[in-house]
Amino acid sequence: MNEPDFNRAKQSIESTPKIKSPNGSHTNPNAGKKMRPKDESPDLNMNSNSITPSNIAKIKVIGVGGGGCNAVNRMIQSSVVGVDFWQINTDAQALAQSMTTYCLQIGQKLTRGLGAGGNPAIGQKAAEESRDEIAKALENTDLVFITAGMGGGTGTGAAPIVAEIAKDMGCLTVGVVTRPFTFEGRRRTNQADEGIRALESKVDTLIVIPNNQLLAVIPPETPLQESFRMADDTLRQGVQGISDIITIPGLVNVDFADVRAVMADAGSALMGIGIGSGKSRAKEGAIAAISSPLIESSIEGATGVVLNITGGKDLTLHEVNAAAETIYEIVDPNANIIFGAVIDEKMQGEVRVTVIATGFSGEKKNNPDRAKTIPSPPNLDSPTSENKETANNSPETDPQSISSGLDIPEFLQRRRFPRS
Repeated sequence: MNEPDFNRAKQSIESTPKIKSPNGSHTNPNAGKKMRPKDESPDLNMNSNSITPSNIAKIKVIGVGGGGCNAVNRMIQSSVVGVDFWQINTDAQALAQSMTTYCLQIGQKLTRGLGAGGNPAIGQKAAEESRDEIAKALENTDLVFITAGMGGGTGTGAAPIVAEIAKDMGCLTVGVVTRPFTFEGRRRTNQADEGIRALESKVDTLIVIPNNQLLAVIPPETPLQESFRMADDTLRQGVQGISDIITIPGLVNVDFADVRAVMADAGSALMGIGIGSGKSRAKEGAIAAISSPLIESSIEGATGVVLNITGGKDLTLHEVNAAAETIYEIVDPNANIIFGAVIDEKMQGEVRVTVIATGFSGEKKNNPDRAKTIPSPPNLDSPTSENKETANNSPETDPQSISSGLDIPEFLQRRRFPRS
């Protein structure tokens, strides 16, 4: 190396920035680093465990009022996953008993935390007073479930305001509410009807669960408190039937865009839940779902369907197909149907089918007394041995015996077993 080259190399080394080490000496920042040649491509991390989805659907369940907050507590106890729970109420004492992390007391100036006194107008004003806080709770949300027991003050009055705010923020907004038992009084029933009409105009989809229809599946000796618990649990199943197929990996999954395609601006919806066991459990569960006491009108000809098929690890693809085919036969031939199959280890030996239908004719069922003849389970999560025995002993080749055991709706009998 000649002298000019040596001097240039020396200047280059001296000009390299140095970092002062803790002991006061200076170090080269590149010391100890493996230098990659310019033409060498950077290492790629091919470990799939490091892949993080950039956009996971954010789902929130908002319980409004006493009934809605009770339903949220029920969902938390049942380990509904993949959603954030909120409780909104005017009653500070009720919120103090909440099981969820997120609570919002509305109308503090108006009600001073003492509730709405069963007056929907006060519930509405309380929500209006707290619009900014409600909007903040709904930030960064894709799908909002608003659950409430209609007929009271806060749930009836505030739920439509919460729904309006959610929809204005671009959230897919689904209402899942109950209509009160007749014994709760005419005033409460009338308030519920008015609240349901107001809520329907503010949500994308509204599922109304008529508590009176639960009398068909509640044994006569059931205590009053247990009856209301079952009503809360039905709200839970309505929400979980939709959220599970988005959030829980299973045999067949759907994404949020699929759910939005069916439920956006869909209006009124019907929900049925059925459980099957034995050899034909999937088909039995599907038939039980579409003939559920919770469905007041026929879903024949529905143009949009969300179908959730849940079973244990022994659930097969053939069973999923059998349940889906049963539903396909009664809805519109061009219906937009999305379905998911979810694995729940607690469902070993059983299959639960949840059907949510939109765009239906709304005609009343032809068999109004059917609910009285259904062999009903003591709760909505487990069938009785009578149901199992009937399903197992029914001759598969005899449509009449199947009909008497499972009580297949008349419109389904006409399609599956045409009379000569």
